[in-house]
Amino acid sequence: MMEKGPPNSSEGQQGWFSARNGSGSSLDLESVVQPLALNPWDVVLCISGTIISCENAIVVVVIFYTPAFRAPMFLLIGSLATADLLAGVGLILHFAFVYFIPSEAVSLLTVGLLVGSFTASVCSLLAITIDRYLSLYNALTYYSERTVTRTYIMLMLTWGASICHGLLPVLGWNCLAEPPACSVVRPLTKSHLVLLSASLLAVLAAMLQLYVQICRIVCRHAHQIAVQRHFLASSHYGTSTRKGIATPAVILGTLASCWLPFAIYGLLGDCSSPALYTYATLLPATYNSLLNPVIYAFRNREIQKVLWAVCCGCVSPSPPFRSRSPSDV
Repeated sequence: MMEKGPPNSSEGQQGWFSARNGSGSSLDLESVVQPLALNPWDVVLCISGTIISCENAIVVVVIFYTPAFRAPMFLLIGSLATADLLAGVGLILHFAFVYFIPSEAVSLLTVGLLVGSFTASVCSLLAITIDRYLSLYNALTYYSERTVTRTYIMLMLTWGASICHGLLPVLGWNCLAEPPACSVVRPLTKSHLVLLSASLLAVLAAMLQLYVQICRIVCRHAHQIAVQRHFLASSHYGTSTRKGIATPAVILGTLASCWLPFAIYGLLGDCSSPALYTYATLLPATYNSLLNPVIYAFRNREIQKVLWAVCCGCVSPSPPFRSRSPSDV
């Protein structure tokens, strides 16, 4: 999965994220057979993957088994939770396969799963942002068949692109046969990681532009309501405006703080970079999948009602509520 040095290597470059060791040697049979020293970073990633899987599994089960959650907004949240769930499972499988069943073929599969799931997670965030923007921009026509069709198209594009990215290492776009072409995440090639990092930066830029437009619409709507109700001089206008701007700021700020360090490092780093830097930038990126359920699902009042009903043992097959617009979440 990665190029491993001897067990007493000072850099502790076990696992998947690495540069080359001092000798520049690639993974060989001897390094596969030898037992690996446990890398604390891999343990932390495995624990993070377990928590991520549990969190998002709850969201997926709630949305799947609640008939009322068939609105486009909940389908996109379910897509995000599914992607993050697969990412958590991928982190667990990575740990298990590296330390218990070392195999290059299996390593490619787990790396492909992680690349595909994280790509689906970021693309789902973009789809949710587009849906929120359209729910404000076309508020009168949002609850129509066109919205449902558009949602399914976004889901197909999201998962189609993610599956393609995940299959690339498995189908041959990897550096196992040419170690110098490796990126900071072995066995991804430098060119592949540059493509992923550039795509992530493009998604961040698109989300920033959409949230700027969302803030403008929110401010305009709040101003119009304040004028109609003669509250322009009161604190109501300022409070509603701050609330409308704070939510996009938290969402975009969380995504940027989690993924931006890894995206920049993926563009600038190479196979000779210390593994420590890769772990230090990738770990915050995994925390985005940890925070997504809190931001997009557990804050939703309808999902909260179902969770409370399940905890109290009074599950209702169809909770009596009407889904709010994505702009209200």
